Amino acid sequence: MATTYRIVSRGTDGEIRIRDFDTQDHLLKRHTQIGVDDCSTDLKLRGLPVFRGLIGPMPDGKATVRYETPEVFESLTKEWGVAKTTRRSRSRS
Repeated sequence: MATTYRIVSRGTDGEIRIRDFDTQDHLLKRHTQIGVDDCSTDLKLRGLPVFRGLIGPMPDGKATVRYETPEVFESLTKEWGVAKTTRRSRSRS
């Protein structure tokens, strides 16, 4: 199974930008590795690179590993936290 490495950032216009890399080598040419993930609860992520200025790795589907800039991580986490969940009412007999 091929793995895609995805970088999510925000452009100067404020829009979310997504850039996909086919291999770790292409990603390593553009970002500085500062370590490896050794504590993820998702065992598939252990051993993957950790990059300066990026949050991750985190899963993004079955074959995609995602990294986000701190600003994107913070804003998407806030959006996720305030999103209303619809609750289904139980039918009473």
